[in-house]
Amino acid sequence: MDKTFEGKVVAITGAAGGFGQDFVKAFAARSAKIYCSDIRAEGMKEAEALGAMAKVVSVTDRAQVKDWIAEVEASAGGAIDILINNAGGTLATSPKLLEDVTYDEWDRIFAVNVDGTFAVCRAAVPAMKRAGKGRIINISSGAGIAASRTKIHPYTSTKHAIVGLTRQMAAELGEFGITVNSVAPGFIPASPYTKRLWEEMPAAARQDHLQNTFMRRVGTPGDVTNAVLFLASDASSWISGQILSVNGGIR
Repeated sequence: MDKTFEGKVVAITGAAGGFGQDFVKAFAARSAKIYCSDIRAEGMKEAEALGAMAKVVSVTDRAQVKDWIAEVEASAGGAIDILINNAGGTLATSPKLLEDVTYDEWDRIFAVNVDGTFAVCRAAVPAMKRAGKGRIINISSGAGIAASRTKIHPYTSTKHAIVGLTRQMAAELGEFGITVNSVAPGFIPASPYTKRLWEEMPAAARQDHLQNTFMRRVGTPGDVTNAVLFLASDASSWISGQILSVNGGIR
């Protein structure tokens, strides 16, 4: 996609790895003014080298989130144009039977995936409403639409919650010129965890995965980034409350 985002203020959470890193590269290549956050400072050095303003922020700390968004708005001189909620994941939680899932695991994943997304949106939306415009893109998952192949109960539950939050915000914020959508990636070896899963997967299981994917290939971070760029662009100005599955087609 050749769309330029020159002068647009883009805020990205979870920017130190996986999809987040790819988002930063794509928007930097399109002249956006990028602000990014993560809990890992080391992983954001590449983003800083591309001109992004990076800050260590835990989305589970509501005070940190509020202060970061305020700093972004002060630095940019106004509201965020494009907000991408990418922070989250399985947090290295392993598949377990429902009765074996600990409350700590449940709470920990909800704190990042759902509470974190809510906190960032809550902090950023008031200025967007005053500006009368904005794009919010929440990264969910195929696990937010159906039962997940990860078999991780709290992860699947959080991604369904993000889908619900996306739709509810879209219904509320449309009159202010703000679109709210979600990108739901299928299985893509992008993070250390998913890369390891793919590498350790038996050959027969890999082949089965490919045969059950219409496009007969594994997805890449770039596939997800292209969807995000579209939803962030003016071309999507009349699209809101939608969940865009990026999975190559699945049976």
